[in-house]
Amino acid sequence: MHTHKRTKERQEATIRFWDEILPNYQVYISEITVEELGDTKDEILRKNLNKLIQHLKVLKINPKIKDLAKTYIERKVFPERYMDDTLHVAVASFYEISYWVSWNFEHLVKVRTRRLVKLVNMLEGFREVEIVSPPEL
Repeated sequence: MHTHKRTKERQEATIRFWDEILPNYQVYISEITVEELGDTKDEILRKNLNKLIQHLKVLKINPKIKDLAKTYIERKVFPERYMDDTLHVAVASFYEISYWVSWNFEHLVKVRTRRLVKLVNMLEGFREVEIVSPPEL
């Protein structure tokens, strides 16, 4: 029951985020996100998700982004098995995105990750990117 309640609360917060918060920001997604959504098995859900993102600007991956992602892994910011998440953060850093939003509290939206990303970005000449959950905006 507890998990169900949390899931419902996150669903409501996500809907509020998309309807009330995002219109106040310039919103971007990475090409990784587009690929991830394209892999959604449920056809109706995939179509609805693609409709949701159709007007967002897609940020492309380039060699500098891949290098930054490798640096995050080398400096133990992220484990190698989370390469897609590592690339997401590298994309946000490269394109100087102010806020990178995620519900992933396991290895993204947490103090340790925020501090290490900030440190690596500073050492590598990139601006800080804030990694936040939707309710933080």
